[in-house]
Amino acid sequence: MPIYAYKCEACGFAKDVLQKMSDAPLQECPSCGKSTFSKQLTAAGFQLKGSGWYATDFKGGGSSCAAPASADTAAAPSACAGCPAAVDV
Repeated sequence: MPIYAYKCEACGFAKDVLQKMSDAPLQECPSCGKSTFSKQLTAAGFQLKGSGWYATDFKGGGSSCAAPASADTAAAPSACAGCPAAVDV
């Protein structure tokens, strides 16, 4: 279940609420009782950063090839077609 951030426009009360996605948004402020309680736009809880993150997390078994060790071998295509290091640039 996602956590939603709410803030009251009238009194400034803020609260994080654990809700189902199918639940109706809250409208009444628990602090002042006015119906100015609304969801706030927040940043995502995770980030997918870097190159090749999928290769370490979801790599299929059976492959034993390694990335090139030096700049000389990086220019030549790799013999292992299933290896993430075999991507042509």
